[in-house]
Amino acid sequence: MLIAALAAGLRAAPVDDLVRKAQAAEARLDSAGALIHFQQADAAKPNDAAILFKIAKQYSDLVPDQATDAGKREFAQHGLDYAQRAYALEPTNAVYTLSLAICHGHLATVCDVRTKVEYSRLIKEEAERSLQLDPNYAWAHHVLGRWHYEVASLGMTARFFARLLYGGISPASLEEGITQLRRSTELEPGELNHWIDVGFAYAAAGRKDDARASWKHGLAMSDRSKHDATSKRRAREALTGLE
Repeated sequence: MLIAALAAGLRAAPVDDLVRKAQAAEARLDSAGALIHFQQADAAKPNDAAILFKIAKQYSDLVPDQATDAGKREFAQHGLDYAQRAYALEPTNAVYTLSLAICHGHLATVCDVRTKVEYSRLIKEEAERSLQLDPNYAWAHHVLGRWHYEVASLGMTARFFARLLYGGISPASLEEGITQLRRSTELEPGELNHWIDVGFAYAAAGRKDDARASWKHGLAMSDRSKHDATSKRRAREALTGLE
């Protein structure tokens, strides 16, 4: 028993070191470096849900960095594969559940219309399931809110053909989008992306003053995550369009 315990300890130490290196790279916003270390940790300790989730997250964060649709699709699919493995191990984990929705969202941007419609259904279902597991998970409110305002903003022609050809998209509401995104700002007031996206929901609903105030609030906050600068650029461009 003592020898087995010592062997387990020797195996655990390299894994812990790899995870620390991965976390340090992630903190530096170096998703590619973090991915390498998390994959090494996965090789040393297979079927660890937390490590699998982190690999999925790095692939997801790297999707916008890919230069082609094929590259984006490849990284998004890898992210989904790892997210599904993490979820299969811990299906009651709200974070792992939402990871499925995020990966499906990335894939939806680079696929055909029929698949977009199917993934749209999955995104909503997975975000709702995440909230059932943790009603106070801010990012689940964010994803569901963004789903509502983006789908509700689709034109009548797009909705008609989606219904005619592919069975339609679930009903969506701008007000529900605003409600969900406002809840995310209440739960995580220090996350600039919540403020910026509620601004887009307000703008879609024609509430320009509220949109302007939300964008300015988000823009005044410091960047903390990989794609904060991109979110701020979207908000600045939208603000210019309102003026």
